[in-house]
Amino acid sequence: MRLVVLGGGESGVGTAILGKQKGYDVFVSDFGKIKESYKEVLIQNAIAWEDEKHTESLILNADVVMKSPGIPEKAPIVKKLIEKGIPVISEIEFAAPFTKAVTIGITGSNGKTTTTMLTYHLLKSAGLNVGLAGNIGKSFAEQVAEDKYDSYVLELSSFQLDGIINYKPHIAIITNISPDHLDRYDYKYENYIDSKFRITMNQTEEDYLIYDADDEAISDWLKKNKTRAKLIPFSLTKTFDEGAFIKNNTMEAIINQEEFKMETESIALEGKHNLKNAMAATSVAKLMQIRKATIRESLSNFQGVEHRLEKVLKIQNVQYINDSKATNVNATFFALDSMTTPTVWIVGGVDKGNDYNELMALVREKVKAIICLGVDNRKIIDAFGNVVDIMVEVNNMNDAVKMAQRITEKGDTVLLSPACASFDLFENYEDRGRQFKAAVHNL
Repeated sequence: MRLVVLGGGESGVGTAILGKQKGYDVFVSDFGKIKESYKEVLIQNAIAWEDEKHTESLILNADVVMKSPGIPEKAPIVKKLIEKGIPVISEIEFAAPFTKAVTIGITGSNGKTTTTMLTYHLLKSAGLNVGLAGNIGKSFAEQVAEDKYDSYVLELSSFQLDGIINYKPHIAIITNISPDHLDRYDYKYENYIDSKFRITMNQTEEDYLIYDADDEAISDWLKKNKTRAKLIPFSLTKTFDEGAFIKNNTMEAIINQEEFKMETESIALEGKHNLKNAMAATSVAKLMQIRKATIRESLSNFQGVEHRLEKVLKIQNVQYINDSKATNVNATFFALDSMTTPTVWIVGGVDKGNDYNELMALVREKVKAIICLGVDNRKIIDAFGNVVDIMVEVNNMNDAVKMAQRITEKGDTVLLSPACASFDLFENYEDRGRQFKAAVHNL
């Protein structure tokens, strides 16, 4: 069996290692450059590879192709593979049959990293032998090759879900759905929504789907479509006989007739959206039969995720917050919504078809100045130029932070929450967040 891996990054190299271990004839092809560290791993494992090209004769003879999530379906080589009827799958689909481990799959437009990390923290604190993979950390396929874990918490993007055929998580979570990555879905929101719901398409009556019952896109889909999984909703406003909800400043989760309660103020993560993430993670912990005391302790000591509403420093009574992971309007909505002081907002980057109107009320209420940090800031200026008193354009992070310091007064907050991708000025959102933190520390 010939396995061709498109993309020589974390998921590609992990898949190549697992494929080789399982007796496939493996070839890795990357249209860009493969990082030196990954080349070394391929060479050590005697896996054939090429970079900066796709040699068709070595690819179109595949029995199965694993495509890295970053490569769009519209890429010429992918189109040719599909025309020939060669299955093009994701890393998760390739690796899943080789493990007996229980998987918990988490998807959503926002909150999936925090929910994934929190769920992992809950299960690990309870002493479960659990791995963490998907969009985070070491590739799932490579961890399956090492065969160390009884269960995995997987953060799954819509791109990874597009490449599944038979994969099903035992427990699936959809944190929320808002327009994102529409450039990859023919600018049709419904295509993107369907893509997220692929997480439940192979689930059976023995599996679970945990979802945000306050989310319009999710509720609409569930009204019109069927899943066989057992549904476990969570909500800030509704209550359930089975599910998780907030009542009188208390989080309650009722699952399999067992009740769990915890005061919301004891939960370490702040903000309404984080109560939702906590409800989702708690629902998993209850399904995995983790003790109440362990759940309580884990929720009260969880540190949060880097680049997601991360408090950096307080300087002259001004709080600097790094929310670089907010790459769409919905994520920035949560960030602005959780601000309690006058805010200087650093925003901008590569726009994925943003509609800034959703932020208008929050900007009027909370934002005193906007610093645009992008190559093209026209849409932001058009949207908010008449709404805030101060609007400044900069083209590097140091200038953004210095300008923010000049504008702020005691008691203000400086919030980096770009609502955009980072590729115009930075390598990725992590690079953007680290540069912000470095600039703040240099003040």
